[in-house]
Amino acid sequence: MTVIQEKQKYAGTSTAMQEERLRELVQYVAANSPFYRELFAKHNIDAAGINTLDDLYKVPTTEKDDIQKRNNDFLCVPPGKVVEYTSTSGTLGGPVTIALTENDLVRLAHNEYNSFLCADGSEDDIYQLMLTLDRQFMAGIAYYSGIRKIGAGIIRLGPGVPALQWETIKRLKPTAIVAVPSFILKLINFAKENNIDINASSVKKAICIGENIRNTDFSLNMLGKKITEAWDIHLYSTYASTEMQTAFTECSEGAGGHCQPDLVIVEVLDENDKQVEPGTPGEVTITTLGVEGMPLLRYKTGDICMYFDEPCACGRTTLRLSPLMGRKKQMIKFKGTTLYPPALFDLLAEREEIMDFVVEVYSNDIGLDQVSLYLVPADNSEECDHRIRAYLQARLRVSPHIKYVTPEQIHKMQFNEASRKAIKFIDRR
Repeated sequence: MTVIQEKQKYAGTSTAMQEERLRELVQYVAANSPFYRELFAKHNIDAAGINTLDDLYKVPTTEKDDIQKRNNDFLCVPPGKVVEYTSTSGTLGGPVTIALTENDLVRLAHNEYNSFLCADGSEDDIYQLMLTLDRQFMAGIAYYSGIRKIGAGIIRLGPGVPALQWETIKRLKPTAIVAVPSFILKLINFAKENNIDINASSVKKAICIGENIRNTDFSLNMLGKKITEAWDIHLYSTYASTEMQTAFTECSEGAGGHCQPDLVIVEVLDENDKQVEPGTPGEVTITTLGVEGMPLLRYKTGDICMYFDEPCACGRTTLRLSPLMGRKKQMIKFKGTTLYPPALFDLLAEREEIMDFVVEVYSNDIGLDQVSLYLVPADNSEECDHRIRAYLQARLRVSPHIKYVTPEQIHKMQFNEASRKAIKFIDRR
């Protein structure tokens, strides 16, 4: 499928198609999922009565706690049909196992095939994967499978080690990288320190995973600006989760992650589980379509985003999601100020005096949120300390506890044996 064909396909995606797949899903989970059979019985839900998208409101939402407590009860196939066991990273509690069948792996490849096409990928590209393909990381096999389906070249190098990344770029000349944005900054810094002309390299675009590169108005945030000011590459943002087995990927317009309506139904809900208006923050809630092993019905991801439904300048008419504004369970109430970690990360990334950081939140003896910032300063001078504290006071209007640490100490905090990506937020509440 060409990019033009892909745009035409989604431009013509109808509500009727989604409703047909919804009916198939409801009948399927009613027959095969112990969790949903029990849920339907408890709420007197007749699966045959769920026929339209509006009927979804008859079904109660499902949350991550449900999957954590009853993980196996979501499985709709016998164990012998499972060919891949993946898991979540456990950012919001214990990890959840997501089992995939052969059909689910085919669907996953189709999902990323569409995503890379959306991000202007083609068979002429060579992608350097700067991420893990082990540790039950679904995204790793998804990217690999999607790129293979496009017919592009793949370099499976793994995360970290800037020297090896640059040596490989020089030798194999990839046209694109798939990486966490903060690691791209480390690549840039390594290049500067070692006199590597990054703009003379073969890399012209980056698929950014795991971190925001844009503000909610789609302008580049400080992390995105730092990358593009130093490196003339096009950045494509992505949003996904293991549970939904589907990605929302930006096109070249950079105006939100495009929904794949043949793979997922998206709701953005308020505190009362009602659909919010476009441009209004709400919790991303998904219903998976075409998943065989562990399908989900009205699953609340815990992620806060906005959605936009007007046609994109690229020609697609699919719903688009804003950058992640925060996670519901990670909201911080600190001295009367409401904070989400992504916004705090943006503030910390903005200052040249702060080289790296970890944010820690804990409860004090009267149950109020307290914030500690572990920072790697540019230098250990009193002047640097004063600039950092004055900046945080001005931007946050409150003063978190600050502890300065070394690059080695921050690396130990960010990466443990089980982590698949840098840990920037530690919640001890």
